[in-house]
Amino acid sequence: MSHPALGLPMPDMTAGFPAAADRIRAARARLAVRALEAAVDRDPTLRERQGEAGLRHLLRDTDGYLERVALAVASDSPAQVREWAEWVAPVYRRRRVPMDDLISLSEGVRVALAAVLSGEERGPAERGLDQAIEVFHWHRGLSGDARKRNRLLWAIYKGG
Repeated sequence: MSHPALGLPMPDMTAGFPAAADRIRAARARLAVRALEAAVDRDPTLRERQGEAGLRHLLRDTDGYLERVALAVASDSPAQVREWAEWVAPVYRRRRVPMDDLISLSEGVRVALAAVLSGEERGPAERGLDQAIEVFHWHRGLSGDARKRNRLLWAIYKGG
């Protein structure tokens, strides 16, 4: 992504589909709820792991996620979503939220966006979500991810 401090121009927010981005922004609350529902449908244990407070946090953060997707759709730049994923991964790791849950949430956002985006408009959103999922996969491989581990492999690793 370009940055004015580096002497590069800001991304052109009319290069993509600004009308589609406006539709995403107008329906953000509804889309966030649908995305979280789709994520819970995809992984029913998400509700148990996160609890009521954790799901509220995810719902609140999905609003920001959708804003970044709207920026990606408007500018036709998936880097908007990838950068957001890079910024929030450490925050979620501190909250002990597994990266798998964020991947499920990303897939839920993909499902929810089908309600407001048509064929060609989905391109930048799909590319951005794919890049965010790649970031979450990378962070998943780092030590300290809160996902459930294989007990046998963990016992062999620990030597106990």
